[in-house]
Amino acid sequence: MLHINEETARCLLCQDAPCGQKAARAIRAARFDNLWTAAGLFSELSEAELSAGEAACIHYDKPIRIAELASCIRQTPIPNSQFSIHNSQSPLPSLEINFCDMVCENPFFLASSAICTNYEMVARALEAGWAGVFYKTISKQTIREVSPRFDAVRKEGTPFVGLRNMEQLSENPYTMDFDILRRLKQNYPSKRIIASIMGQTEEEWIELAKMAEEAGCDAVELNFSCPQMRLTGLGSDIGQNPELILFYTSYVCKAVSIPVIPKMTPNIMSMTSPALSCFYAGAKGISAINTIKSITMSREAEVSEKKTVSGYSGKAVKPIALRMIYEMTGNPILHKAGIEKHMDISGIGGIETWRDALEFIQLGCRNVQVCTAVMQYGYRIIDDLILGLQHYMASRGITELKKLVGEELPNIVLPHDLDRETMVFPKIDREKCIGCGRCYISCADGGHQAIEFDADRRPRILGSKCVGCHLCRLVCPTGAIGLAKRVRKL
Repeated sequence: MLHINEETARCLLCQDAPCGQKAARAIRAARFDNLWTAAGLFSELSEAELSAGEAACIHYDKPIRIAELASCIRQTPIPNSQFSIHNSQSPLPSLEINFCDMVCENPFFLASSAICTNYEMVARALEAGWAGVFYKTISKQTIREVSPRFDAVRKEGTPFVGLRNMEQLSENPYTMDFDILRRLKQNYPSKRIIASIMGQTEEEWIELAKMAEEAGCDAVELNFSCPQMRLTGLGSDIGQNPELILFYTSYVCKAVSIPVIPKMTPNIMSMTSPALSCFYAGAKGISAINTIKSITMSREAEVSEKKTVSGYSGKAVKPIALRMIYEMTGNPILHKAGIEKHMDISGIGGIETWRDALEFIQLGCRNVQVCTAVMQYGYRIIDDLILGLQHYMASRGITELKKLVGEELPNIVLPHDLDRETMVFPKIDREKCIGCGRCYISCADGGHQAIEFDADRRPRILGSKCVGCHLCRLVCPTGAIGLAKRVRKL
């Protein structure tokens, strides 16, 4: 049977796809882990329509096997599949949630970056369904960007797993940006418009924050985290210094009545002290994380034959972002101070699908911001972020998004508290196994030599040697290795 993830990953996600709007939309839904919507759309297409779409597919290699893909998705068990975007009898749950005293129609916001630098861009995103925007950081500096400014880290031909960027702040005059924000709020009053700012002195921080409030912004984000500023004492230089965070945040909080949300850098050992500084300064929330300081060596990304340290984002940083979120939401020191009752967390870092967003929400975030995925795939991913999360909630019978906030926190423990008396053996599905031997190679050279091959090229687990590490399951290209029952160690 065709591998759904592998086939959808081959799709180029074309603009105005020749294969047909409905088929293209179904493939994109499956690509972004929204099989509910994909199944519903494919069920409305006839075999003739699927074949015609496949014939029209443009690709540098071979067309997407649309008919076979549709058949596979139709046969895939999907929880509560009766919930369909076309089934008005079963309305999907609302994603409305309160963040920093702001009622948001859903938790999905654009992150302050290149994806929101002018009125037209943000307006298109808001009309597509995004709940709000953290507008690209406004400053009084003269910004001159470099070229090229992006580089990507790839893995075995997949869409890039990480993006290295040298973007700085908004290149617009700051008065122009505040006028844009004013017009956005006037024309989209139900959306949440948040200004991101960066000052060089306390006077500048206060001036920019007041201008944001006067423009009608719902909140102001303080960029303490940009990793590539030209001058010292800006961006992540502040975010690495709890005293400076306390100093500047306090000044801004006293100057404006709208919520103040410092944006934190990951380029620090622990989030505890910076988060406490935000809390004691009076911030209503925290955005975390900004990009990770990094360097890539691609000649194509050199600037006049030179390289530099700059920010890294994308799918590859998600585990780091989640760890830093947990350092705030699951920290007993911060809980003792009462931080969770007074500050909300906006999660950032590697969010592409609704399931990525769910993980941040389950660790305590009430809002998530997306950047790199939009740069790759466009604003249109909001459809599957919303529908995927709604279908998930419906499948669990959950009607309010806030009930998911922090639900996984009790399941996060310290390493020494993990169960070390039991284990789970890998379980091989011989129907799915194609005998490639990837599991054997990895176990032999990176594991415990616990797999042997039968004469028919099928792997067999050697129970006396297997330690249940599950490296074999992770490297299997067909998903043929799963989990057996947990048992006590001998």
